[in-house]
Amino acid sequence: MRIAIHDILWLDQPGCDDPARVGGKAANLARLAARCPVPPGFALTAEAHLRSAGDSLPDDLARAVADAYATLGARCGAPDPAVAVRSSAVDEDGASASFAGIFASYLNVRGLDEVLAAIVRCWRSAADPRVVAYRRERGGDSLGVGVLVQALVAADTAAVVFSVNPTSGAADELVINANWGLGESIVGGLATPDTWILRRPALSTIRFRLGDKTQMTVRADGGTHEVPVLRTLRARACLSDAQVHELGGLALRLEDAMGWPVDLECAYEGGRLYLLQCRPITALRRPGP
Repeated sequence: MRIAIHDILWLDQPGCDDPARVGGKAANLARLAARCPVPPGFALTAEAHLRSAGDSLPDDLARAVADAYATLGARCGAPDPAVAVRSSAVDEDGASASFAGIFASYLNVRGLDEVLAAIVRCWRSAADPRVVAYRRERGGDSLGVGVLVQALVAADTAAVVFSVNPTSGAADELVINANWGLGESIVGGLATPDTWILRRPALSTIRFRLGDKTQMTVRADGGTHEVPVLRTLRARACLSDAQVHELGGLALRLEDAMGWPVDLECAYEGGRLYLLQCRPITALRRPGP
């Protein structure tokens, strides 16, 4: 049991900021948990994945996850809190590699049995042919996968923020894409979001484009699904001017803290901002002459 306990690290716990232990996604959030509004959560180490061979959780590890999930519920004020369960690979979200959209993530997972099953599915995603091929192309080894379990933010609005313009490479521009609901509609390209291009560091608006926002991702039993956006919501921006400025300021601060241009996933619930992911912009186009 002692080993299993050390296979679980809370985001605000010393050692959780080590990508070699918990993977890049969890480590980046752990680095920022003390200074940013990061939802509470814990990570399973990559070593736990390697020891378990990715097929199932040993009994002692399952018990440790059960204890951690119960503690998370106490923090959230709910006995069976809805959580996001995300893969966090050792070589993921580093400055030279991007596995975005390859490893598994599961939203609105509720109940211990479902959490345990989602963890195993995250482990199994390491054997996905796309992951294997990507690692082979980069000369990487088959490394373990950490798993991040976080309280789910019931987002009213979600945003993806780039601290520099990833399309043009302009270092004096910051880009925000946003839509109603959870962020999967943006990340998965399921709807055309609202887009702001800001001049940095002043964060003045260079250009705003109202997106169609035809679909939004919402919570459903045991997961999520897409629903049509009301016409009245499609016709207006899903972020206020104050929220746009808040997101831009967060991106600039995190770029300074991390030392590289950042790609953020954020959400607003009840007017409060949450940071869900922070990773480098790896596919950054060089600006023209």
